[in-house]
Amino acid sequence: MKSQNLSKETPRAFDVFGNIALVKFPPDFKLKDKKKYAQDLLKKNSYIKTILEKTGKFKGRLRKQETKYLAGEKTKEILHKENNCIFRFNIDTTYFSPRLSNERKEIANFVKKNERVLVMFAGVAPYPIVIAKHSASKEIYSNELNREANKYAKLNIELNKVKDRVFLLPGDIKRVTKNLLDKKENFDVIVMPRPQLKDSFLKEAFSLSKKGTRIFYYDFCKREEFDSVLKKIKTESENSNKKIKILGLKKAGEIAPYRFRVRVDFKIL
Repeated sequence: MKSQNLSKETPRAFDVFGNIALVKFPPDFKLKDKKKYAQDLLKKNSYIKTILEKTGKFKGRLRKQETKYLAGEKTKEILHKENNCIFRFNIDTTYFSPRLSNERKEIANFVKKNERVLVMFAGVAPYPIVIAKHSASKEIYSNELNREANKYAKLNIELNKVKDRVFLLPGDIKRVTKNLLDKKENFDVIVMPRPQLKDSFLKEAFSLSKKGTRIFYYDFCKREEFDSVLKKIKTESENSNKKIKILGLKKAGEIAPYRFRVRVDFKIL
């Protein structure tokens, strides 16, 4: 994914997913000017084949967004490459953030030999696949509620030739957790790149953990709210009768002015 800022005369930015450019315009920008800009973008960048406009934010637990076709090949399906992996997905019906490429690789580097990994809210399976490609993990389970995302996840697992180690656990994580507990399942590593919802889903993560489990929990907050995120995790751990050790808190990207995606790493004692 490439992110580019234009000159001061055209203060817009665009992201590149595969060969599709996603452009965010100022609210007062006219349609004819958007189309002209899109055509100019195609002419100046031979690797870009389609121009889409970002018209809405990611919404709800399924994390869908809205885009509008402007120019080039009429498609919203993307073939994106990162970390020596390939991912196919629809930009409107599934969630994928190229900005988390380094995060995915970093998490993969933390996974040890023969460890069992659970990725909640896994979307089209970028975290599970990158972990499979860049670690000696035993097996990785990919949980996602969005049926469309699970279809692409199945395809991506096959495209990356990791179906012997990456397995789908589709459905609501609360129901999936109950089924896993019935089978007395637990995990060495749990990754939680969760959407911006009120429910932390930490209760489910704690119930599937054991002594030594490392949990990578993502949240969204302002800088002055970092301590409240840590307090929430500690409170949830106490409610679940789990002792934890905070290993670190990292800013994993600015999602809006003065608002961050943060990752908290902690271990079950």
